[in-house]
Amino acid sequence: MIELRSALRLLGLSIVLVLQACSNGEYSDLDVFMADAKEEAASRGRIDPIPAFRPYEAFKYSATARRAPFDVPIDVKELVRIGGPRSDVKPDDDRSKEYLERFNLEALQMVGSLEQKGILWVLIDDQNGIVHRVTVGNYMGRNHGKIVEVSESQVSVVEIVSSGEQSWIERPRTLKLREPEETDS
Repeated sequence: MIELRSALRLLGLSIVLVLQACSNGEYSDLDVFMADAKEEAASRGRIDPIPAFRPYEAFKYSATARRAPFDVPIDVKELVRIGGPRSDVKPDDDRSKEYLERFNLEALQMVGSLEQKGILWVLIDDQNGIVHRVTVGNYMGRNHGKIVEVSESQVSVVEIVSSGEQSWIERPRTLKLREPEETDS
């Protein structure tokens, strides 16, 4: 028991010596750094306020009622051929959309035609490489394009596009038969 007391005293004495060695005042560089930092902060004064920014103004696009720059202009001769301009034109929003109405008309290509039971069908290749069979009365293209005439070499479609301010106009379009690609033999 005496040995345990002396061992505890020796342990306590060594802890006190170690702590005394750590507090010998060798932190003068830290004291200098802290004094410099306080002096620098005091010399700078106060922080400038956050600058005021103008509120964001959204750009107002004013050409929505005009024809898109890459759309084909309306062919007046074609418009007269299909019956001329009408004032009662508007898309049928209650009609179920057909599959080919997912694609831009420019992406669709006529690749052939066939006749079954007296009905002429045209074959349309969508941009995914799938061929679809359509005839007069079917729809294709994103602008409510209704097929009004088919032949073995072309498809005539009348699209209904916005003319701005809640009004619509008909725009005739034609898809011609794609020429077969020549291959080198």
